[in-house]
Amino acid sequence: MAAVLSAIYEEDFLGFSYGFRPGRSQHDALDALIVGISSKVGISSKKVNFILDADIRSFFTEVSQEWVVRFLEHRIGDKRILRLIQKWLRAGILEDGVLTIEEKGTGQGSVISPLLANVYLHYVFDLWAERWRRGPSAHGLVPWGEATGDMIMVRYADDIVVGFQHEDDARRFWNAMRERLRAFSLTLHPEKTRLIEFGRFAAKNRALRGLGKPETFKFLGFTFICTKSRKGTFQLRRKSRGDRMKAKLLEIREALRGRRHVPIPEVGKWLAQVVSGYFAYHAVPTNSPALHAFRYHVVVLWHRQLCRRSQRAYLVWERMAKLADDYLPKPRILHPWPSVRFAVRHPR
Repeated sequence: MAAVLSAIYEEDFLGFSYGFRPGRSQHDALDALIVGISSKVGISSKKVNFILDADIRSFFTEVSQEWVVRFLEHRIGDKRILRLIQKWLRAGILEDGVLTIEEKGTGQGSVISPLLANVYLHYVFDLWAERWRRGPSAHGLVPWGEATGDMIMVRYADDIVVGFQHEDDARRFWNAMRERLRAFSLTLHPEKTRLIEFGRFAAKNRALRGLGKPETFKFLGFTFICTKSRKGTFQLRRKSRGDRMKAKLLEIREALRGRRHVPIPEVGKWLAQVVSGYFAYHAVPTNSPALHAFRYHVVVLWHRQLCRRSQRAYLVWERMAKLADDYLPKPRILHPWPSVRFAVRHPR
């Protein structure tokens, strides 16, 4: 059922929606965001000076099931399919032998939950935001929307980042978005949703006002930072989120404790898979320092466990470095620059 509905709604979903869609990955969403902010000539002519980092509070558990069905009725005429989906929504969750049936939410964890979430936000946010972005018509006759300057939008499931040329547009959009979501049983997280000055001219504009460096924001596992390249031009840097890296290292530490007395070659092969998996996602341009730091901390954790195998099991660091070189992959950038991949997937 998810495959059939996905084929139907792929014809309707808008271009800035990337989450849980065939042929669209997290890195595609990251590429689109970076290209939109960087305003590379020949690829994007958008001017972004402010970023609205929006966080919907408890989205998957607060979705109105009544609205889900009403939205599906726009495209699905078969009542049997609608009844089947409603049964899935009311199936409930079984934990420790206790069945809990919720009247809200999309049944997070079910196969069809991501698709239903996309359908919900397509009607609640995407269509409305696209109309808002268009601004007044060329002749000023039809008030299509509210934007007076450039806007970019990237949505991955319930993670939304919107860029604006003008601060006034950003604040009006923020207020309108809050009211729009409230009408459909959703709310913006008051502490996690914020508007920051960010973009090509953010550092210069803030310096003129006597302010510090531009703030950063987080999206899909990365922290976005305004920096300069070696040539002195604007560069948008991505850095792996520190809290996510720490959580991953804690997970590796606990796993190594359980493998303390497992043969070194076996542990080395397992760690190689873990490190390679981390690099497969995080090995993007401008993120080399974080990759080296992650590998170094993994080696330190492994060394600590090897030294605790017995009272005489101390391993000199030179030997440990040799083991790391034998088993763990060296950090190297695996992904192309966003502008290159974006240009290939979105030719003019």
